Amino acid sequence: MLFYTNPQPLNAENHAGLGIKPIEKPFSFLGKAHAVPLTVNEFGLASTSYPIIFVGKDKMPIGAMGVRDNENLYVKDGAVDPDFYIPAFARRYPFVFANDSSQERLVLCVDRDAAMVSNKPEIPFFQDGQPSEFTTNAMNFCRDFESQRRRTEEFVKEIDKLGLFAEREATFQPRDNSGNNIGDAQVVAKYYAIDEQKVNALSEEKIAELQRNGMLGAILAHNISLLNWSRVINRALRAQEADAVQQPQGGSDGPSLQI
Repeated sequence: MLFYTNPQPLNAENHAGLGIKPIEKPFSFLGKAHAVPLTVNEFGLASTSYPIIFVGKDKMPIGAMGVRDNENLYVKDGAVDPDFYIPAFARRYPFVFANDSSQERLVLCVDRDAAMVSNKPEIPFFQDGQPSEFTTNAMNFCRDFESQRRRTEEFVKEIDKLGLFAEREATFQPRDNSGNNIGDAQVVAKYYAIDEQKVNALSEEKIAELQRNGMLGAILAHNISLLNWSRVINRALRAQEADAVQQPQGGSDGPSLQI
């Protein structure tokens, strides 16, 4: 699972002395995530930071935060860009729900290897054998996230059912210092997007329905977010210049989003 290396079911017997200690850069783990899953209720805020795209067979919505594996262009030296929207998928860390199929329930887990998890905590997981207020709040956050994750799955299924998805490519055109094109445009990413023309071709009744259930707002946020491709690509190019890395034009070492 993305970010988690040693998730363990949280219980007072095994984790009585554990808790959270504040660390200087709590989201440094995001630095190696060029793409992070999003829930549909986050589209509005996320659209101000990076492209929201749909990937894979299940058309999972993700925030595209880089153009290379293990490189988040919104995190530098472990510090997150203050204007960057941090997805709930990352904000719930080091907690996560796991399915307990034997009892048909969700179990709260914690990544024992997370940097902020300590046996000398400032914020304990348990007090007098019971979950602390912090742990209870974490459980509620994860429960809300799970609810939004399921709502997102239904959103994607409905968009797919209506035939609104279309395959897209994000490209960038290399230019010299004078702004002249150099070589061919390079493909940065291949993904699914919600086609605006297909949405506009829906009946007035269906559009009104999408507006009532909040889906239309999410669609518009997604479409607006795609304007951020230029932001991501420009960040990638600036990062390359800062590292003084020579990239062959049109070669395989150019920006390439791997999802």
